[in-house]
Amino acid sequence: MPRRVKDFIEISDYTSLETLIRYLETVRDNLPENHEAQLQIRGDDIFGRRLTITYFREQTPEEAEIEARYAAGGPDNKAIEDLRRKLDQVPYKAPAGKRG
Repeated sequence: MPRRVKDFIEISDYTSLETLIRYLETVRDNLPENHEAQLQIRGDDIFGRRLTITYFREQTPEEAEIEARYAAGGPDNKAIEDLRRKLDQVPYKAPAGKRG
């Protein structure tokens, strides 16, 4: 079963409300099934603001191939997993008064 990935579309430069509405309608009409799309305003006063549409889509065959290559595990992954197991065994005592 292919994995779903989160993708996004950014709208940073538009001239009129009518153009923006047409663009949003085009995006909506071309979203994949079960997209769970969301619209957000991102940015700040320094770098500018933009509308961001996030949605889920199926992973492409190329993305799945790349992920399988890295998930297969090589010597680097084994070293990381060994280190993770060692760190999981290190005892940790939370500072007094910091328990939730």
